[in-house]
Amino acid sequence: MRAMATTYFSKPLAPLSRALNTLALAGITLVLGMAFYWQLAFNEIPCPLCLLQRVAFVMVGMGFLMNVRYGPSPLHYGMVVWSALAGAIASGRQVLLHIAPGDTGYGSPFLGLHFYTWALVLFFLVLVFAGIMLMLDTKAVDQSSPLSCNLITRIVLGLFLLMVLGNLASTLLECGFGPCEDDPVNYLWLSLKGVFPPGLA
Repeated sequence: MRAMATTYFSKPLAPLSRALNTLALAGITLVLGMAFYWQLAFNEIPCPLCLLQRVAFVMVGMGFLMNVRYGPSPLHYGMVVWSALAGAIASGRQVLLHIAPGDTGYGSPFLGLHFYTWALVLFFLVLVFAGIMLMLDTKAVDQSSPLSCNLITRIVLGLFLLMVLGNLASTLLECGFGPCEDDPVNYLWLSLKGVFPPGLA
């Protein structure tokens, strides 16, 4: 198996495939980072559907991460596809909730669209990308041992994992171990411990 993987990754397509998966992972990291920055900078606490979309982006990123570390595999792309479909359902549901005339939507818009609308567009693009890569990576071979990574790839992997941990921490602060509020106005754990007054936390 290792010999087959080594042979595949010596072919001209392999570096391009890995570069594209790294670029896709960087894009997912940027999406998570932007959502996290917006949450902290403008005190816009994500709703339950927003959190589901973030989980879907994390799982999409995990599929790309597996491709980068262990080589492209239909299993990894399958994780990307199913996660993107789940995210599209969650974001599509939120779009439909605020589609009525006069509905201002949840949160402030970014470049004319709310984040859940951008999420729906991005999940669609992820599905298109995964479909193309599945056709290109026809000789994909998964292997058990991690592949070596250059500095840029390591930075992308580290930033992605950092965004995952940051979003996990903020979700725990917001919801604790119970269900999240439909329209959150503060962070549950911070308000309970008196770190911030209600409405500011």
